[in-house]
Amino acid sequence: MMPVSSESFRAAMARLGAAVNIVTTDGPGGRYGCTASAVCGVTDSPPTLLVCLNRSSESNAAIKRNGLLCVNVLAHHHDRLSSIFAGLLGHEGPAQRFEHGAWEHLSTGAPVLADAAVVFDCRLGQSTEVGTHTVFFAAIEQIRITPNAAVLIWFDRSYHRLPAP
Repeated sequence: MMPVSSESFRAAMARLGAAVNIVTTDGPGGRYGCTASAVCGVTDSPPTLLVCLNRSSESNAAIKRNGLLCVNVLAHHHDRLSSIFAGLLGHEGPAQRFEHGAWEHLSTGAPVLADAAVVFDCRLGQSTEVGTHTVFFAAIEQIRITPNAAVLIWFDRSYHRLPAP
């Protein structure tokens, strides 16, 4: 059997729809944020998320140093903000990215997007290195849900709107 190529894997993953998130952190390691779609729930007891970030990301190193992160699930109108935090629109510096959107804080002190569809404010639990990425297990300290928010989805290499419930 032939091993699965990186190209084949990426093509298949493009067909796996996912919520678009901005993962943020702040503390001694600095204030950073990046766009991520590799986020999922692990368990509800204790409430824990799994967040995968490229090891070369500045946000990755900052999360490790700060020991906290916030997953901001983007609403349908955040497609431009997602591209900014992905570094696609020339806002390369971490400080420049936070000039866009309205930011506040909850219990951990990580930046929270004021109008995010959902916010998971977390402390870093375990992490493990897998290939090019770090898998973070994040213990959820606080959740904020915006009622009736339409969510931004990444599918087939483009943004889509998932209607509000």
